[in-house]
Order: sequence, then structure tokens, then C-alpha cells
Amino acid sequence: MAKRLTLAYALWAAGGPLGLHHIYLGRDSHALLWMLTLGGFGVGWAREFLRIPAYVDEANRETGRIRRQRDAPPPLGLARCAGQVCVGIYFGAVALMGLSSMSFFYLIVLPLSVGAGVHLVSDVGQQTSDIQKTMTACLIASPLFYGSALSPLPISLAASVTAMQHRRFKSPRPAQSTVGLVPRLYKLGMAWLAFSAPLGYCVFHNTTATVYYISDCLAELFNFFWFFPWLRSVVEYVLLIPYRILCALMGGGYTEEAWKKVLEILLREHTEREKDALHVLSLQAGASVEEITHTYRELAKTWHPDHNPSEEAQAMFIKLNDAYEVLLRRHKPNRFT
Repeated sequence: MAKRLTLAYALWAAGGPLGLHHIYLGRDSHALLWMLTLGGFGVGWAREFLRIPAYVDEANRETGRIRRQRDAPPPLGLARCAGQVCVGIYFGAVALMGLSSMSFFYLIVLPLSVGAGVHLVSDVGQQTSDIQKTMTACLIASPLFYGSALSPLPISLAASVTAMQHRRFKSPRPAQSTVGLVPRLYKLGMAWLAFSAPLGYCVFHNTTATVYYISDCLAELFNFFWFFPWLRSVVEYVLLIPYRILCALMGGGYTEEAWKKVLEILLREHTEREKDALHVLSLQAGASVEEITHTYRELAKTWHPDHNPSEEAQAMFIKLNDAYEVLLRRHKPNRFT
């Protein structure tokens, strides 16, 4: 079936950064590259506005590759060369973020990741390269820069030079060997999943740590407000405004109630722990570090198991230590590190 230029442009406008027009035109390598880089970091997608007619014409010429002189290498394109280096570095950076804890990372995982990015660019369109030689260049270059955070750059350069030296036209496909859309989408989805899973894990891990950091910061902020209940209520009301709007649009109060429970957990739990700690040490809310330390030491002498071997003394001594750590952490300037 002949490909239509208007439909290709429509797909380019609607989902170009996701490679929809390349999927339509049968350019799966290009589509995968766009899916993983969001349209060549936006630059490649904009650049294609003038190239889509050539892509459509190329897709409609069934025998276009057969007519070429397959012995002659394709012309050297600066955009493709730059893309190989950049995407190789990009794949290497993603591997550094998500896979650096693996064994033999710098010897095997990193060079293979960089080589996969370089080869993906070299396989775009009617051209391709020797993947074995590209990967071999990566494996040879990787030990020279072992352990360096900048190692994706020289590895990508070595792989790109090798890919350019062994560039060639793709072999023509028989007319009857057209693969269906569903198998193609399945392969693209699996490739996208293999790339995004390590990155997703890294983002989730860092986001989880960030959430705990933010909740701790908010808890510290609310420690000040517990002396002024009305001010605390105002701050909570402001935080709930987005969820009140969401509830009004969706028609229901469950979201607001759930968010209130989240606030209770994230913003008040730590305050209650500090209240309990002050009660255990018999201190006032505004006690200084010196007062906390002095009181703790005096009570520790009384309840230390060496001086008081009873079970009650052991339990009380544990409570004193926990309370002291909670209150001391509140006054530390680097408590979040």
C-alpha cells in the first residue's frame, strides 16, 4: 500500500517525538531512536519537517535499494556522525544512572550500552553498519577509561568511528517479507522497555529518597507551627487547595480525606515523636542542645543498667537514648545528609 504524504505529516505533528510517522513508513529503527530520545532531543523531530517527502518517496519505492550500487558505501553524513556520538553518550549516561551497581559494569555493561546507542543511529534509514565491529571497539576502549564518569564520551567516539568506517547499505528485503504491524510494535515495545526499566528504577529510587527528604523538611517546618495551631491550620489549608479543586472537578471527597491522612503521616508523625521525647526527658519545648545533653546525662546515670540492674531501668534507659537521638537530630544543621 502506497504511503500518503498528508498522513505522514499528520503523524509527525501529532506524535512525531514518539516516532509515529516512522512506524507508519516502516522505519522501525528510526522510530525506536525517536521513542528513546523524544525525537532526537527535539532537534531531529523539527529537522524532519523538510525531509518527510523524501521518507515517503523512499517508502513507496519497493526496489529503491536494489538499484543502488551495494558495493559502494553510502555517503558520510555529518548529522548521522554527530547523532552516533550523542546517542552513544546518552545511552552510556543512562547505564551509569541505572546499572552502575552491576558487576563488570565498566568492562561489559557500559561499553555494550554505548555500542547499542551508536549502532541504533547507524541503522537508521537505508544505512547500517557492522554491529560486531562496533561492539568490539567499545569493549576495547572501555578498559582504557575504567571507572571514569566521562568514559561514555571516548567509548562513543571509538564506536562512532568504527561504525562510520564499516557503513553500508542495507540488503533489500523481498517484497513478500513484509512484517505485520503488531509484531513490529511488540518488538519496539520490548526494546523501549529494556531501555526504560533501568532508568525507571533509578528515577523511582531517587524520587523515593526525595519524598522522604521533603517530608522530613515539611515535618521540621511544622515543628515551628505546633506552637501556633491556627497558623498550622492555615498552612494545611493552603496545601490542600489543589486537592480541593480536584475533588470539586471529580465530585467526591475521598481524595481530600486521603490527602489529609498523608499529611498526618508525613507532617505530624515526627512532631509527635519529639513531643514524646520531650516528655521522657522532662524538658520544655524550647530546650537547647546543652539542656538536652545535660538532662540526658543526669537521667542516664540514674537509669543505667550498671547502676540499676532492674528490667524497668533497662527499658527506661532505651527510651532515654531514643528520646535523646530524636531531639538531638532536630538541632543538627546537617540532619538530612
